[in-house]
Amino acid sequence: MTNFLVQWGVNPWGEDTLIHAQWALVYVAFAFGLGFMLAHTLFVKFWPKRQEVKAPVSEVAAARVPERVTRHSLPARMFHWIMAASMLTLLGTASAPVLGFRFNWVEIHWIAGLVLTVSIVYHIIHASVWLDFWSIWLNREDAREVITRFKRAVGQRAPAPRKAAKYPWDNKMYHTAIVLSALAAVPTGLLMMNRVQTPFFTRNPYLFGDTTWGVMYVLHGLSGIGLVGLTMAHVYFAIRPEKLWITKGMIFGDISRQDFLQHHDPQRWVVDSHEVEHG
Repeated sequence: MTNFLVQWGVNPWGEDTLIHAQWALVYVAFAFGLGFMLAHTLFVKFWPKRQEVKAPVSEVAAARVPERVTRHSLPARMFHWIMAASMLTLLGTASAPVLGFRFNWVEIHWIAGLVLTVSIVYHIIHASVWLDFWSIWLNREDAREVITRFKRAVGQRAPAPRKAAKYPWDNKMYHTAIVLSALAAVPTGLLMMNRVQTPFFTRNPYLFGDTTWGVMYVLHGLSGIGLVGLTMAHVYFAIRPEKLWITKGMIFGDISRQDFLQHHDPQRWVVDSHEVEHG
């Protein structure tokens, strides 16, 4: 038995039980990602633009900004690229069999999953101790910013939007979506490792009942399918010309004074020439 989201089966006792997410949704995720990229490209190219006037910033604060501003420390960049490699490996090994490619993908998949898990644990510790942990999370000010920008986009009267702090509201929204997906994918993936032979666990497919395993497979599958679309959107924005300065910051660690003042408010993200590298 199937429906749009999940696939059902019958266990040895004749009971209906969840098996996994509906794999056809992988095609839906790919279609959504491609459709989003096309729609956004057309929107940027053809939608009438109002002249962007942002709230002014203090000249005194702007004068303190150095020629190069550290945006991401080396540990933060290492985490990002290790996470990216493991994420792409996970999505590739999970999606390839659905798309018709046959190979022994399970071992590669769980190894990549462990790398992702370790990198996330490292990132949580690093962000909690050495970085401003809450700077990447949405707050009320971000909500007001979204409302202001939406009103201006549709021609309504609204105050001039402020320039961003270190992380703009759209970066924060994407981060939240990724975190929610990981909360479903990572714990279920670790528990599902009990069903395969690894050096870390004695294989025990009877650790949970059929219903519990079914729920885990569904949550893991749906979150993974959602990550397909999220990853496509992330790569798309990373290579857009107006966003390349952010991508270069993630590669080289810093951004120019010009990019900083164009996109950030030095009163909301305070830096100066004596600032030590902090993430």
